Parts: sequence; structure tokens; C-alpha cells
Amino acid sequence: MGTKVIYFTVNGIPEQAEFPVNCPDQDVKDLFRSAAEAGPHDILKLYSPKGSIINISTSLEPNSPTSCYRLEVVATDCSNEPLGVKMAGGLDLSSIEKRLQCLERKILIFDGKTPSVVFEMKKQVDSFREKLENVEHLSWLGLFKDLSEGTHKPSPFYHKRTLQKTREECERVREKFLQMSSLEVSEDVRHYLKTPTFDNWQWEDAEIMALLQVMFTDLDFMATFNIELETLQQFLFEVYKRYNNIPFHNFKHCFCVTQMMYGLIWLTDLRSKMDSINLLIMLTSAVCHDLDHTGYNNAYQINARTDLALRYNDISPLENHHCAVTFEILQRRESNIFRNLSIDQYKRMREGIIKCILATDMTRHSEILNKFKSILPSFDFTNKEHKDLLMMILIKVSDISNEARPMEVAEPWLDCLLQEFFNQSDVEKLEGLPVTPFMDRDKITKPSSQIGFIRFVLLPLLIELTKLFPCLKHHIIEPVRKALEYYTEMEKALEKEQQAWAQSEIVAKSNEKDDGQDHANSK
Repeated sequence: MGTKVIYFTVNGIPEQAEFPVNCPDQDVKDLFRSAAEAGPHDILKLYSPKGSIINISTSLEPNSPTSCYRLEVVATDCSNEPLGVKMAGGLDLSSIEKRLQCLERKILIFDGKTPSVVFEMKKQVDSFREKLENVEHLSWLGLFKDLSEGTHKPSPFYHKRTLQKTREECERVREKFLQMSSLEVSEDVRHYLKTPTFDNWQWEDAEIMALLQVMFTDLDFMATFNIELETLQQFLFEVYKRYNNIPFHNFKHCFCVTQMMYGLIWLTDLRSKMDSINLLIMLTSAVCHDLDHTGYNNAYQINARTDLALRYNDISPLENHHCAVTFEILQRRESNIFRNLSIDQYKRMREGIIKCILATDMTRHSEILNKFKSILPSFDFTNKEHKDLLMMILIKVSDISNEARPMEVAEPWLDCLLQEFFNQSDVEKLEGLPVTPFMDRDKITKPSSQIGFIRFVLLPLLIELTKLFPCLKHHIIEPVRKALEYYTEMEKALEKEQQAWAQSEIVAKSNEKDDGQDHANSK
């Protein structure tokens, strides 16, 4: 049985981890958690030499000491007692000595001698031991807390799941989320969270919920609207439950849209231009905008005469349903983050959320964009109609802006979207319904699906937004233009490949014909 050796640093100190190639991912994560001396619920991320987050798993690429990964605790529980108190709570102090001996050996390997600082650290450990032995008898006063290890099970893949999340799956994520809820997220991650380059693929569902909590907190919604932490956590959990296990319109998509909205709020300094209630409307709308999506769009709902289409008279059936589920969640006191608002505030909140979520219906794209273009020359942040249109534009941008992200983040999302599209077109063919053209696996390729969308839908939308906020050009226009170039080149390569294949077919048939003629002549 083979093993892998991974070299990395923790706080600048070289480390290495060795594990069997076929060991469980959780064992690898535990190995790194131990190396970082992280708590059971702290969030760890591993960074490549280029600075991108990579998944901690058995599939990690082996590296060398000259191309070390970097391990970092990005969220830690600052409410815990200091290290010395934890040690007195029952952990063996010898573990610190072993750790120090290990570090000393590594320093000897890398530097050839033991620095004086290590001798100083040894003295401090000895001194620390003395102090603990002198105060350990005070533990009966309740000064020390026993911290037990939590368990973690990796989430299953989407294709192995039922449409709706199981109760066990939800409770497992909820428990982990609540354990993480007191973590203090690092400043680097808080800054990263405000940028379109954020990579969602390296964060688990419970961690995503913790990051959503950070967004509500950092925008001062908790204090401004008197939102209790437990209520916000229950709201986020109910939202998580109501996103289905489908390839694209799932909880991770909800997070991406919300994170993009959050980033736009900070990048455009909207806090100084719009009041807090509008910001809360936008963030909440982003969180809830695709609740209970089943992976089939409005065209299918209407053509298949589903319950949703009948209920909403073929008018934005999905978006109306997302709104209804949103307020169903908010109807319950324990998950109603708006329960301390005044009647007028709640009315304004409900009206705004409905407007924003209904604006995500792509059949209304031209209507909304044309209205926005008409007011741009005289845009006024004190005009309610102007602000309402801007909020609708911002949620539309957030909803369809994956291509503004780095290609390694955006392209997997396109694969997920095409999977969902192809699933729908397959069902439409089976049920004898009109097949949505841009979803037909027999007619659409990966590059062709994006080139038209970027050129005629996404770029015109972003260009109008950047007229109001020129500061966004670097963040969203430039990456989208690069994405367009990427898919254009991909399409050219695909066309060349198809032409080469067609030519080879012609040659093969010609050879077959010549062989047949030669055979006939020989007779």
C-alpha cells in the first residue's frame, strides 16, 4: 500500500503529513487539524503556492519542501479559555513537549542547528508545567472546561441524494453550523468574502452558513434591526433545508448569489448611498431567491401544466413560489428575522423582497434593463423608483454573474447548469413537451451555450451597471470579457476537431469504396 507525503507550513513553520493513498478523507483532515493545533470546530483551509484554496483530501497532489502548501486556521473560537486553561482541563502537557521536540527535529533538519529561541521555549514550557501543577487543585471551582471532540462526516455528492434533504443530513449540518457559530473569522477571509474572486467550492454547507451569518453581522443588520443571533441561525437553517439537491439551483448557488450581492454592496459603497433596510432587502432576497427550486424552469412548468403554473396562472411560477416559501419561513416566530420591525418597516421589507425575487425571472430581463437604461442619465439615489430598479438590477447581476469569477470557479458552475438543462430537455422529450432550445444536449455545446449568453445578456447588463459604478469595471467587466475569449477559443477548437473528424470519416468511406472496387476488379 502506497503513501503520500505532503509538505506544508503552519504559521511559517515547515510541517509534513504522511498518509496511505487510500485512507478516508476525514483521516487526512484530522491529520492537518492536529498539525495546526486547531479546535474541533475551527475552520481550516489549505492554500497552494499560488494562493488558491485547495481541498484537504486523499487526492492532494504530492509536493516538495520547496513548493509547500500553507495551512491556515481561518475561523477560530475566541470564546474558549486560553491554552493553559484547556491544558489544565485534562489534556496531557506532554503533548506540548512532544510537539516541541518534533519542531526541534525539523529545525535541525532544515537549519542544521537548534536556535536559542527553542531553548527559551523549553524553559517556558517547564515554567508553565510548574504553574499548572500549583493551580490544578482549583479545578473544582469550575475554572476549567472539558472540550470534547466533535465528529464530522463529509457531505454526499448531489447525484447520490434525493431531491429534498433528509432529516439526518439537515440535523448533521445544523449541529456543525451551531458549533461553528461562535467562531471568529479571520480578517483575510472577511476581505476575501467581499470580492468576486471568492471560491465557493472549498467550503462545506455548515461553513457556508457561518459565512452567511458573518455577512448579516458585518453589515450591522443585527443591531440595526434588533435581529437575535438564534433567530438568524434558525432562519439560515430553514433556508438551507428548503434548497433542494439539484445540480445548479442549490444551496451553494444561493450562497454564490448572496456573496456576490454582499461584495457589490461593499465595492460600490452602497452603505453610504442607500439606507440599511434596502441593503437588508437585497441580501435577504439573494439568500431566498431560488428556494425550493426543483431544477425545471418556468417554460417547463407552464408546458407541463404543473401545480405551480396553475397556482400562479403561468406568471413567473417559480419566482412566485420562491417568494411564497420565503415568507412561509418568515411566518414562523423562531425563524422570523423581521419580527422586531415596525409594521411599516415589515411592509416595506416584504414589498422589496417580492420585487427583487420576481426580477430574477429572465423573461423580464429586457423590460427591467430597458427601464434602468432610461433612468441612468438622471439617476437619483433619493428617488424610490430609481433605487427599486437598481436593487432589481443588482440581484439580476448577482444571479447570473458566475462568469465574473475566476475560471476555475466559474467553469464547474457551467457544468452544473448544463447538467440541469440537459436533465430538463431529456424529460421534455420523454413527455412529448416542447424542448427548450438552449437546453437540448443534441444541439448545445459548452462554448456555444456561453458565447451568446455572455455577448447578448450578461455583458450588456454589466456595462449598464458600470455606467453608474465605474469602479466595478475591473471586478466584473474584465473577467467576463476574458471568459468570452476563453469560450470563443474553445468553440474554434471544437469546430476544428469536428472538421477533422468529418474529414477522417470521408477518407475512411473513400478507402472502403476503393477497397470494394479493388475486390470487385480482382474477380
